[in-house]
Amino acid sequence: MTIPTYDQFIEPVLRYLATCPEGAVAKDAHEAAATALGLTNEERQEMLPSGVQAVYKNRAGWAHDRLKRAGLSKSPKRGYWRLTDEGMKFIQERPSQLSKEEIEKIAVGYMGVRLSDTKNTRDIACVNDNQPMSVGSESVSPDERLETAISEIRESVATEILEMLAGVSPTYFETIVLDVLHKLGYGASRSDLQRVGGVSDGGIDGVISLDKLGLEKVYVQAKRWQSSVGRPEIQAFYGALAGQKANKGVFITTSSFTSQASEFASSVERIVLVDGVRLAQFMMDHEVGVSLRSLKIPKIDTDYFEE
Repeated sequence: MTIPTYDQFIEPVLRYLATCPEGAVAKDAHEAAATALGLTNEERQEMLPSGVQAVYKNRAGWAHDRLKRAGLSKSPKRGYWRLTDEGMKFIQERPSQLSKEEIEKIAVGYMGVRLSDTKNTRDIACVNDNQPMSVGSESVSPDERLETAISEIRESVATEILEMLAGVSPTYFETIVLDVLHKLGYGASRSDLQRVGGVSDGGIDGVISLDKLGLEKVYVQAKRWQSSVGRPEIQAFYGALAGQKANKGVFITTSSFTSQASEFASSVERIVLVDGVRLAQFMMDHEVGVSLRSLKIPKIDTDYFEE
C-alpha cells in the first residue's frame, strides 16, 4: 500500500495525543500514527528523496504542524507535542471518526495562520471558506505551489528555531546572537565579537569591534524572553550605551517589542531592535544552527536554441 498523505495522519496523531494529557514525545506520536494507519516495516523504512527523514515521520510532522495552526496542539519544548485545551475539547466532542470536511479544514483551512500566534486558540468552525481548500488545485501553478511550500517550510523551521532558543541558557543565547551578527557581516573575524554579559554588565551582553583598533564598537543586548520587551528595557539599554559613550546598539530578543519600545528606539536613532521573527529569519538565511539544501529547478534557456 502507498504511505498515507499527511492529512491522513492528522486524526491518528490527534487521537494519540488525546490519550496523553501531559503530552508525548514526537517520535512516539509518529509510531502510534503509523501503527493506527497500518504501515508495514518496509513502509516505515521508506525515506524522502533527500534521504534525511522517513516519509511517514515527515508526514506525521506536517500533520502536527496543521494541528498547531488550528490551535489544537502545541510544542511546549523541542520534540514534544501536547494538545491545547481547545484540542482536547475538540476531540472529546468527536468520539467517532472525523468527517472529511473536518480533516480538510484542519489540513488546509489554517495555512495562512502564523505559527507564532501567541493566542493559539481558534474556533475550528470559523474558517475562511473562500480560500482555496486544496494546495494541488489546478488553478495553482507549479511555481506557485513551490513558493507556497517553501514559505510553509520556512515558517515551520522558524517556529522550531524559537522553540530551541527558548531551551538554551541565557549565556549560550548571547553566544548565538553574536554568531548571527558575525554572519551578518559584523566584525572582520569571530574574535571581534566578544560576550561580556554578567551581573555587572550594565545591560550590555556583547561588544563588536568594527575595526582592528577597536575605535568603533557596536554594543549588544540579548534577551531570551517570552513576554514582549517594553520601553523601560530599551531606555535602560540606552542608558547603558550612554555609560559606554557608545552611539551604536543592537537589542535582540526571542519575543517581540511593544509599540512604545519601538517608538523610543526610533526617536533616539542609535538603537536597532531585532525581534524573534527577524532573528529566526537571519538564522535561516545565514545558516546559523540551520542547514540549507539546494533544489535544482529546470528552466529552458531560450537563447541557447536561437540559431
